[in-house]
Amino acid sequence: MSEPTVLPKPRRRFPFSVRLEPRLNEPPRWYPAAISFGAIVVALFLGGILISLAGGDPLRSYIHIAKASFGGIGVISDTIVKATPILLTSLACSIAFRMKLWNIGAEGQFIMGAFGASAVVLLPVLPPETSPWIFIPVMALAGIAAGALWGFVPGYLKARFNVNEIISTLMMNYIAVSWVNFFIFGVWSEGGFQMSPKFPKNAWLPRLSDYAKEIPLFRGLTTHMGLFLGIAAAIVLWLIVYRSRWGYEIRLIGDNPRAAKYAGINITRNTVLVMMLSGALAGLGGMAEVTGVVHRLQTSPIAAGYGFTGIIVAWLAKLNPFATILVSILFGALILAGREIQPSGVPKMIQGTILVCLIASDFLMRYRVRIVRTGVEA
Repeated sequence: MSEPTVLPKPRRRFPFSVRLEPRLNEPPRWYPAAISFGAIVVALFLGGILISLAGGDPLRSYIHIAKASFGGIGVISDTIVKATPILLTSLACSIAFRMKLWNIGAEGQFIMGAFGASAVVLLPVLPPETSPWIFIPVMALAGIAAGALWGFVPGYLKARFNVNEIISTLMMNYIAVSWVNFFIFGVWSEGGFQMSPKFPKNAWLPRLSDYAKEIPLFRGLTTHMGLFLGIAAAIVLWLIVYRSRWGYEIRLIGDNPRAAKYAGINITRNTVLVMMLSGALAGLGGMAEVTGVVHRLQTSPIAAGYGFTGIIVAWLAKLNPFATILVSILFGALILAGREIQPSGVPKMIQGTILVCLIASDFLMRYRVRIVRTGVEA
């Protein structure tokens, strides 16, 4: 009887193997920032490949983006103008995301904020000769109220009927655009054009150039006071999230809804309030844009995708209000430089690549990658 044949064990090609292990502990504080930075580097590398495929020079393109956005005090001022609406919409997204409410409707809330502020002038709620010290605060309150109302609807639907907030907020973006178009194409149209009459100058947010007589360095600078509204909003939001009882409730609901419910926290009420706060911040951004830049109600410059860019910025900043300021300026630079780059879709392509890399990098926040030596068998 013949002996059984013993097959040789397969030879391992590599002496190492890669294992994925769920993270049981919180990573170090520096880790999220490092992951975000790595995601940006990878995104720029992939963007460089796509630029090369389009026939461009990646290095020269990135250098041109830097010069076109930060090459002088004038272009830095223009970059900040672009960054201001992004800052406020990203703050709006970050507070909702902190509670695991996926508000995709910052764009619509931004547009409705612009509508609410414009209504103060165009109805009119205040006469044209009103002092700017009254005009600007009233327009800000109207923009905040309109944005908060647009956030209340999906918040209530989520809290009362468990309606998916991604779908409801996304659909309300289209409703907001159609609502504003109804007024600028008809009710408030100036001479049949797709825009409202221009606001009186006392309804404009002041620009730095308005103070050039007192400070000559401000001559020609387009940065408006909306920037300071955004910075103030970031400070207030940080205090709410990290230094208040309500902020603790928001973070606890986002991290562990069951524990929050067991602790007696009213999840229904907080869902509505957080969505209203998110909408209010986006609405303030719309008010700042319409009074600081456009100076009239007009769809095309206002519905420019700031709400969707705010989603990317909020994730890139890891929902930190202060980090949001810096990241908003970087994305404002990318949008500003996009006017001088051909093909014109390159900046948006880079934004999309950054978002994909950020989503992918979140995997490393939840899992630890380990390389294990397995040995080589003869």
